Amino acid sequence: MNLSENENGRRPRWGLFFMNITAALGFFLAAVITKQWVWTAVPVGQLFGFFLFKGDLCGASAFSEIVLMRDGRKAFGLWIAIVVSMGAFAAARAAGLVILAPKPLLWVNYAVGGLVFGAGTVLAGGCISGCLYKAAGGNLNSIVALLTIPSGIAFVEHGPFSKLNAMMKSVKSSSSGGGPVTLTSLTGIPFWVWALIFASGTVAVLLLRRKPAGAIAVSSGRNREAKAPGFRMAKPWKPWQAGLAIGLLAVFTLLSSASSGRNYPIGVTHGVLHVQELVTDNNLVHVFGPPSGGATNSGVPAKAASSAGSKKVTWWLVLVTAGLFFGALAAASLSGRLRLAPKPPGQIVTAAAGGFLVGVGAGLATGCVVGNILSGWALMSVGMFLFGIAVVLANWVTTYFYLMNGRLADLPSTFRLIFKRRG
Repeated sequence: MNLSENENGRRPRWGLFFMNITAALGFFLAAVITKQWVWTAVPVGQLFGFFLFKGDLCGASAFSEIVLMRDGRKAFGLWIAIVVSMGAFAAARAAGLVILAPKPLLWVNYAVGGLVFGAGTVLAGGCISGCLYKAAGGNLNSIVALLTIPSGIAFVEHGPFSKLNAMMKSVKSSSSGGGPVTLTSLTGIPFWVWALIFASGTVAVLLLRRKPAGAIAVSSGRNREAKAPGFRMAKPWKPWQAGLAIGLLAVFTLLSSASSGRNYPIGVTHGVLHVQELVTDNNLVHVFGPPSGGATNSGVPAKAASSAGSKKVTWWLVLVTAGLFFGALAAASLSGRLRLAPKPPGQIVTAAAGGFLVGVGAGLATGCVVGNILSGWALMSVGMFLFGIAVVLANWVTTYFYLMNGRLADLPSTFRLIFKRRG
């Protein structure tokens, strides 16, 4: 096994990788000793960022590449993460380890927020998690977008769009039992059966689309050089491999989150906002774990904090976001892709505007690709499926006009090609 070269033929830098491992072990040990499980958010975030970078699993590029290159490998990687998460959640639920808590069905928020978010991801060059891991590698557009994303979220949460957001949230649908609308509440089919259906369907599609043995032999012959031996940690991963790793990580993410008082799988939207608020605001309520006696961890009752205009900072989200960045930083260092990549001024301005739209869309929709698609679809939330459809459609249309300089007259034929199987 060759440990001397990474994907760019350079010697990998192992310092950041081992520093991340040491930090992850340290935070996990601190959680065990202190029983403050919020510290487990750091290693969870580090692993998530590492996996995202290795598979280059950004929701924006995953959806855009379907239109640009008719390449669905990254989208398939995201789907693998979702399906594996479903199975992991079903097993953890059956074992009594977790209580699944899908988001409520806010029709207008998810539809409008999804459209704004999907368009913004193309202009920004990434979704929120995508911008985080790309910024760790030195992508200047992603760094700039990360500076404007929190402002967009804040506009919705606390700023000029807050009244509009509240009005939109009043349009809410519930299941017959009064809870969130899910595939289970709509059909009566248990969660674990749906997980089995999705997993079986995915395997069946893979078998049907499998290449003939002869084609596989020719393909392997052509790509022999690309498959030269090397250490996997220093090489890029296939999207499905990263998706599998993220799916397996999902149940540990939910356990970490639930033990810290949040009880929802991974998300980064409000983590990015909270990081900015830690820098710009003083009137904050810090939440480190489950509330005790109706009070926040700072000892301030929730109602009092709200009436005083305080902003809640959930440290589990802050630590996951920080961990994601540093995990991606380690992956970038190993891969030889840790360098600042300059961009034309026009692209930088567009990325800033796109980042703001990403923030507004995520704020309206209460989440991004990670929280609403990776996590939300895995929880089989109907509202999250609506959000995902809106994101993909807006992403495709914006990709067509902005990245492909497409014409309106050619839009239908271009979209038809998406669903035509390649020869």
